[in-house]
Amino acid sequence: MNEIILRPLVEEDLAAVLKIEETAFSSPWTHASFMQELHSAHSHLTVAERRGQVIGYVCCWYVADEVQILDIAVHPVCRRQGVGECLLRHALAGGQQRGALSANLEVRRSNLSAIALYKKLGFCEAGVRPRYYADGEDALVMICRFTEHLSLQEEKTEKRKQS
Repeated sequence: MNEIILRPLVEEDLAAVLKIEETAFSSPWTHASFMQELHSAHSHLTVAERRGQVIGYVCCWYVADEVQILDIAVHPVCRRQGVGECLLRHALAGGQQRGALSANLEVRRSNLSAIALYKKLGFCEAGVRPRYYADGEDALVMICRFTEHLSLQEEKTEKRKQS
């Protein structure tokens, strides 16, 4: 059974989450960072689990009419299996259910696989934050406007129906 289960992140998940975080990022979040997010009213943390093991997570804020994706990572052996996409779709859907009109995030310019995923889900490059990361690498700012993305999806569906 390879089913991915999404559920709220709880404090007991932090050991597994921190291990994933440390493999995914050169400047990983700390235990204290995750604890702060766990206790923040506007922060939402979700884990992906398979066979009882945490294999990925996403942390986002739902603020006003916006979703801010703060942190997302997948265990190295589970990458390229749809886990990150599942987590990101979940975060975006949660924002839409709360009335968000858009989502945004920062991503390393060199993280081509993440950029490809974000583009697949409707994100567009909106700017650059020069030397954003501790090692001096730039961050791309990416935005997904839900109304535009949804209307594009509806347009594609309509074209398929007409073909």
